Amino acid sequence: MDRFVFLTFDGLSKGAVLAAFALALVLIWRAARIVNFAQGAMAVAAAYAGYSVTTATGSYWLGFGAALVGGLLIGMLVERAVMRFVDHSSPLSEVIVALGLVLVMQAVLGMIYGNEFLPAGTPFSRTALSVGDVPLLSRYDLFVFGAVLLVLLGLALLFTRTSVGLRMRASAFAPEVSRLLGVNVGGMLTLGWALASAVGALAAMLVIPTELGLHPHAMDLVFVSAFTAAVVGGLDSPPGAVVGGLAVGLILSYVSGYLGSDVTPMAVLVLLLAVLLVRPGGLFSSTVARQA
Repeated sequence: MDRFVFLTFDGLSKGAVLAAFALALVLIWRAARIVNFAQGAMAVAAAYAGYSVTTATGSYWLGFGAALVGGLLIGMLVERAVMRFVDHSSPLSEVIVALGLVLVMQAVLGMIYGNEFLPAGTPFSRTALSVGDVPLLSRYDLFVFGAVLLVLLGLALLFTRTSVGLRMRASAFAPEVSRLLGVNVGGMLTLGWALASAVGALAAMLVIPTELGLHPHAMDLVFVSAFTAAVVGGLDSPPGAVVGGLAVGLILSYVSGYLGSDVTPMAVLVLLLAVLLVRPGGLFSSTVARQA
């Protein structure tokens, strides 16, 4: 029983980080109707910017803020300089360009910083608080939960309570009609990419200290798990991304704890396949009206 409780809390802590990155994928989908396969590389680039500031100043929080600002700027640059010129008539074009962007960014980061794992600090202790002899959550885990909750509430307010969120969604669903109504569609797309990249940078700053450290490929496996979480919850649902992230985190923890870590990648793929076969829109997807 103690092992089950430990694996449950360990899975929730992992799932919270996956939920943060899944929220970035949901945000770019809601803003631009694109699955951004370069999200992980963009997040790592922002994390390297935060690492550089922290190394230069000795302040974690300055580096944390620099990573978020760097994420905003990287998102704006990618949309303005790359994705805006992609042929959007075929989704495959966006996928190919995004994958090419991944290779370029990882190569550049490797040339600048090297391919060794760099240490990533945390603002709070990662030593788990124990009840009896069972370790539960650490102060850092609580910080991660709080950060994910703030992002979720912020996205909910943005898309349901602000005119900016409405214009972003309108620009994604019906760009031509939105232009006729006076919406700056290009500006809304840039804003969506910037915000999604900033949320991705936040996720990178949260997850990298729990892995081996900072590396050009640090978010590759995280992207796969977070993408699965976003698909499980529904790419159009921020709450679904959080629930999906927690679910994937729990599955990874249980499979790793009881069957071994070698089986966990297969478990993620089986979960992704099952959701795509049973409910392709995700567990929290809304019902689509049938067209005559």
